[in-house]
Amino acid sequence: MPNRPLYFAAGPRVAVRHLLPGDAEEFTTRARESAALHHPWLFLPETAGEYGRWSAKFATDTSEGFAVCDPVDGSIAAAIAINNIVRGGFQCGALGYGAFAHAARRGLMAEGLALVVRHAFGPLGLHRLEANIQPGNEASRGLVQRLGFRLEGFSPDFLHIGGAWRDHERWAITAEMCPQSPDRA
Repeated sequence: MPNRPLYFAAGPRVAVRHLLPGDAEEFTTRARESAALHHPWLFLPETAGEYGRWSAKFATDTSEGFAVCDPVDGSIAAAIAINNIVRGGFQCGALGYGAFAHAARRGLMAEGLALVVRHAFGPLGLHRLEANIQPGNEASRGLVQRLGFRLEGFSPDFLHIGGAWRDHERWAITAEMCPQSPDRA
């Protein structure tokens, strides 16, 4: 695989690496192809300019962006972000994620997200991850339930998405809840 970045985690069907500025063309193409799949839950950047503005946060200490890839050809199957990372006594981040249409409903996101959760509780040193999910998004709810997240509450008008304030269920997992976390060793 020429000029492909190194993966920091791999499972049976996916490998995970950081998102890079050079991913803009493939990412935005996949996002445009997947707009119907993501609507109304998620709106990913669909142009190079949008991608640049969106991915700039990954150069800070408060966000990390990941590409879930096919380890054979390096193509991006999904994207995961850990946003709003707070250190100190909190050690927490908020997850955002989306599978691309060509890879949807094949379990690749679940495998990739499990790898990112272990990375968050290992090398990133986080203690807690949150996933805020809009009611009705059964696929996302099922994903976090399979990974061991617990429902912690409901927040009306929680996040502004797609031009409107949306209600969200708040799901979370801590390092102690994650079977392969260093805190459980």
